[in-house]
Amino acid sequence: MKRTGIATLPLHWGKAPAWLFEKMRELAREISLAIIKEYSIKEFLKKLSDPFWFQAFGCVLGFDWHSSGLTTVTLGALKEALKPEEKNLGLYIVGGKGKTSRKAPEEINLAGEKYNIFPSQVANLVYASRMSAKVDNTAVQDKFQIYHHNFIFTKQGLWCVIQQGMNPDISMARRYHWLSDKVKNFVEEPHAGIISDFRGRLLNMVARESKETRKQSAELVTKANPFSLMKDIKKIERLEMPKRHPIYEVDFKSKRLEKIIHQAHEKRPKNFEKLLAIKGVGPKTIRALALVSELIYGKKVSWRDPARFSFAHGGKDGYPYPVRKDLMEQSIEILRKGIFKSKIQRSEKRKAEKRALTMLEK
Repeated sequence: MKRTGIATLPLHWGKAPAWLFEKMRELAREISLAIIKEYSIKEFLKKLSDPFWFQAFGCVLGFDWHSSGLTTVTLGALKEALKPEEKNLGLYIVGGKGKTSRKAPEEINLAGEKYNIFPSQVANLVYASRMSAKVDNTAVQDKFQIYHHNFIFTKQGLWCVIQQGMNPDISMARRYHWLSDKVKNFVEEPHAGIISDFRGRLLNMVARESKETRKQSAELVTKANPFSLMKDIKKIERLEMPKRHPIYEVDFKSKRLEKIIHQAHEKRPKNFEKLLAIKGVGPKTIRALALVSELIYGKKVSWRDPARFSFAHGGKDGYPYPVRKDLMEQSIEILRKGIFKSKIQRSEKRKAEKRALTMLEK
């Protein structure tokens, strides 16, 4: 498993016109089936987990080139497009925007029952869905609140995550991409590439530099007396913070935090990942433990934004040019009839598929 990227986009409101969403759904279906047929489902998941490829995919479907809506509408269209194909493909898309995002674990369980997926496999998938959201919302505190979460998975346990957080104060959204792969855990440098136009000062508990802080945080909750730990947390509120850390936030609600600390202490988490997985352990709990670990116990914590790159492409809002419905319909027909229903030789058919897919690689 690894997180494969982050994208930051202007936060736009509104919805796609019904006619555009329908065409996006049709085109998303044909492109997806072409990729799966020519390559594999594994390769399709890999492409979705690439923030650059996904951005290009949304642009090909005709949505805003740079808005937050590209994520939500593209994934909404993709989910509807592939829903009728899930039995044949063995590929399932759960979650969505707002309240629907929180239903992802429930939808994974339902898919498991419907398609006879091993219970242990379902449990692993549910854990991956929850932890990817928890890491991006709690372990990396970049002030973007997760409001959209799509979990795309196979019966064999392959999966990818595309989720998005919003920061209304700066009118921006940030998209996070994950891909199941060869990383041992969720909590140390899960990024292969991170893309953002906005960089800030933030608590980054999954940075390599935060390794000792992660260890100390789990030990504090497990081994320290909760009442003693709360005294240390309250000390932080009275400390004069070092100048190198301009964004410490210590507005903890002591009573609620104390309750969470006691609950976590009873669970005895053996490491930071287990701590993070505990229900109720949120951003303020993790921040409090990080501050105690650094300021009282001298464990280094990272305050760097993991974002490294930025990008722009070019939809619905008229840029770089207005959506042409006739061209979208033509593309859909080329993919649907020219590739899947034509009677050309198999070798020629493969060439046609590759030419169609090249649109997304450029």
